[in-house]
Amino acid sequence: MIILGLDPSLSCTGWGVIRAEGSRLTHIANGQIATDPRAPIAARLAALQAGLAQVIATHRPDRAAAEEIFVNRNPQSTLKLAQARGAVLAACGAAGLTVDEHAARLVKKAVVGTGAAEKPQVQAMLGVLLPGVQLAGADAADALAVAIADAHLTR
Repeated sequence: MIILGLDPSLSCTGWGVIRAEGSRLTHIANGQIATDPRAPIAARLAALQAGLAQVIATHRPDRAAAEEIFVNRNPQSTLKLAQARGAVLAACGAAGLTVDEHAARLVKKAVVGTGAAEKPQVQAMLGVLLPGVQLAGADAADALAVAIADAHLTR
């Protein structure tokens, strides 16, 4: 089973692809799709959708998983996150992928063992679970964590 993990964001969407064979996990690829903050919102959303479509075409995942949306204190930030998430989910839908959704605390618990884990702890565990992984950045690391959590939670 090839799983695409996603960490949607308007500024930089992280993605990570793993292979899950029973309890054995193998890193395939990870990366980030950054958008130009000066570009109009429609162009940024189109860039996210096109970038993710390319990732899907290259790695041909069997399914995808994304972090559930969380509500920020700033409604504008929440709206931008929701729009980016919509573009990412649309790219998955266009490719015929089902998308499982997992809460951030559940992802951290599945990867680290505690839902209150900090980003450095998650990244350290990625090195243990996916030996030799070279992370493309923090957003890619979060996306790999989502993929790993999905492998563990939806067996």
